[in-house]
Amino acid sequence: MDNYKYKRVLLKLSGEALMGSKDFGIDPEVPRLIAKAIKPAYDAGVQIAIVVGGGNIFRGLSGAAAGMDRAQGDNMGMLATVINSLALQDTFEHSGMMCRVMSAIEMHQVSETYIRRRAIRHLEKGRITIFAAGTGNPYFTTDTAAALRACEIGAEVLMKATKVDGIYDSDPVKNPDAKRFESISYMEVLNRGLQVMDATATALCHDNHMPIMVFDLLGDDVFDRALRGESVGTTVVDE
Repeated sequence: MDNYKYKRVLLKLSGEALMGSKDFGIDPEVPRLIAKAIKPAYDAGVQIAIVVGGGNIFRGLSGAAAGMDRAQGDNMGMLATVINSLALQDTFEHSGMMCRVMSAIEMHQVSETYIRRRAIRHLEKGRITIFAAGTGNPYFTTDTAAALRACEIGAEVLMKATKVDGIYDSDPVKNPDAKRFESISYMEVLNRGLQVMDATATALCHDNHMPIMVFDLLGDDVFDRALRGESVGTTVVDE
């Protein structure tokens, strides 16, 4: 445990990442790879909280664009995050890691209701804690939910796992000359309009001095190295 710089973290996963090579839903191999990536830190006693999106199943904005009521679409998207959370919980438990799912929307048969003090207690007892159903409110993304929960539980860093190895000044897929930042300020992210997290989430982290670390979770030991304070991906910090 002494080898780790960060002792309590919140990991943000996108729903799309769970699709793997599929066009929809969950590729079972992806949760297994995620479990493999985080287990060394879990075994060492690092307290890990997770927020996962639901874009692999349903995205409220897409529904609204097709004519659906935005609030109704967002409610459906929040339920999609619960499905993803339960899938991760099952995989983690099969990998020997204790895990709890806490939902911002009450659904007692499948998850606990989110209560801040209870969530912190789960973490202190060595349980991975997955926060499902976003903030429980429409018009807020799971990025904002991740920023909110990270601040609420006193996480030392918000770690966002993406398909690329950090934040670039342009799309590295389209521009081979794109420059990757090692560190960048919250204001520069907002002023440049970089797609790190939505503006609400970035501003919330800025106001509460919550560092954001962006990296490719499935790179070689990246999660473990990031926890040790090594320079991986990009870190968003104060000026």
